[in-house]
Amino acid sequence: MQLIPQSPDIHAYLAADEAVDHDHPLVRETADALWGATGDAYSYAEAAFEFVRDTIPHSADSGDPRVSWRASDVLRTRNGVCYAKSHALAALLRARGIPVGLCYQLLADDDGSNPAVHGLIALRLPGAPDWARLDARGNKPGVDARFALDAERLAFPVRPELGEVDYPELHAAPHPAVLAALRGAADRQELWRNLPTGIGKFPVG
Repeated sequence: MQLIPQSPDIHAYLAADEAVDHDHPLVRETADALWGATGDAYSYAEAAFEFVRDTIPHSADSGDPRVSWRASDVLRTRNGVCYAKSHALAALLRARGIPVGLCYQLLADDDGSNPAVHGLIALRLPGAPDWARLDARGNKPGVDARFALDAERLAFPVRPELGEVDYPELHAAPHPAVLAALRGAADRQELWRNLPTGIGKFPVG
């Protein structure tokens, strides 16, 4: 799909903020270790994606009740939902100068009920003609997300007939509704009850 950057300034997609805190020592340390095992932007991006996808369990799969939302906390606790894991992957990629935006989908149950916003990322690698979306949510039976730049291999293909939506906006920072849900939840059960059920555009912060 064609993504619409929220900001015309590519540097907005390299910035550190409260959630994508790639200036944190743990994020830098992790990025340095991954870079040392790869050495170029393309192989580093794939390694960072697989690291977040495979070594940080999605808390709904693991049963972990904790709610993390800062990238550094996700790396420290090895725990997070889709939003938090997206923040972690964005931080690792931005730490090595790779522009990353945050993207969202509206997903639902198989009967169209219980709509909720799902988080993923898009990156822009050197020389690439466009942004490419990646979903590091974590694989499980029925979910097989992969690192792919030419054809998307996301965790969840959108089903428009059920009211699901691919939001085209490419956000430089986490959406306020997402951050509010994460920061306001005492545990994952409370977060699940208060997941955003849609997002709109918001001004550059």
